[in-house]
Amino acid sequence: KRQLSGCTVGPDYVQPEVETVPDEWNTQATKGLAEGESSIQTWWTVFDDPTLTSLIERASTSNLTLREAMWRVEEARSLRGVVAGQRVPQVGLDGNANRSKPSENGVLGGGALPPELFEAQNLFDLGVAAAWELDLWGRVRRQVEAADAEVAASVEDYRDVMVSLFAEVAANYVNVRAFQERLRLAHANVEGQEDTLRLTRDPFESGLVSALDVAQAESNLANTRSLIPTLEIQQAIALNRLAVLLAMSPGALDDELSGEIPIPTEPEAVTRGLPADLLRQRPDIRSAERRLAAQTARVGVATAELYPQFSLTGFLGLQSTSGGDLFNSDSVTWSAGLPIRWRLFEGGAVRSQIAAEQARTAQLIANYERAVLLALEEVEDAMVSYSKEVSRRARLGEAVDATQRSLDLVLT
Repeated sequence: KRQLSGCTVGPDYVQPEVETVPDEWNTQATKGLAEGESSIQTWWTVFDDPTLTSLIERASTSNLTLREAMWRVEEARSLRGVVAGQRVPQVGLDGNANRSKPSENGVLGGGALPPELFEAQNLFDLGVAAAWELDLWGRVRRQVEAADAEVAASVEDYRDVMVSLFAEVAANYVNVRAFQERLRLAHANVEGQEDTLRLTRDPFESGLVSALDVAQAESNLANTRSLIPTLEIQQAIALNRLAVLLAMSPGALDDELSGEIPIPTEPEAVTRGLPADLLRQRPDIRSAERRLAAQTARVGVATAELYPQFSLTGFLGLQSTSGGDLFNSDSVTWSAGLPIRWRLFEGGAVRSQIAAEQARTAQLIANYERAVLLALEEVEDAMVSYSKEVSRRARLGEAVDATQRSLDLVLT
């Protein structure tokens, strides 16, 4: 089937250029980061942790939020099919069986017509009706264009949910391993402080140290013991969150993740790409851009209402007062038409609708630019945080070394 078409009114979509996107990142923010391509597709593999990889793969197939986003994509595709169906003739089968009797006291009564015309009569109809809008101004084409963009936006929303999901799985997994390590260290500290308390009590009983030293040792031991329930609560929360992210009941991963496995560590070099590369990889930005494209097409849909709409209609069927004669050649009936609809005067409603669609487009342009700036902000913040955290960890390492030397001196 071919679509009869003319011009397409309304603005053609052009992706906006955001002038605030820099060519390079802030020098201070990129300190400690290596130059190179940065991909978010399989970022978790840099930790080289099979358990983390397994959890993320399972979440990608079972997570309920991701499943909900997937069905929103299917919904958008189905709605696109509804709109696209307007491009072809609409054909339907009509049928009716009717029996009626005119009133002898009505408009046709009064003795002017023969009595047999007022007897009850049957009427049988069966036929095929068709209608086809001639899309001369591109109203339907713009609707399909908008629907295509909405489908693409829903796909990007799905990917955005996936990115957030994988990050949440990884964060909770790292928390689980960190709490396990902290609990191990806390129990080791309890054992060490119990030994210290015993070593302090013996000299106290001999009168070599004061009661203050014993009280201080008891206080240190009690404080360390008090940390263990808090760490166990936080570990349970992280384990339960991981289970729910995988669409499992809370506690279902407790046994699987109970082993003592080292905390995942970052690679030796963390690379950074260009700001423009970031915009191409962020699904939230691509979603905002596609919704802007969809709204731009809706301006054309509204603009088409300024012009007359033409349609082709037709009917081919059978009509008879007797069911037995319905399929005779003499019962054939048909009609064809070219209806025209033109909204000539509606108190400015059409132009107000166009203005409303244009205003919505301007809103989405601002939303797109804001999404770009927020993405740049998030990445700059993350790079600065990473750089400063690396420096902080180095200082903490120095503090640990100094404390260990102090401990060694005390023990010797």
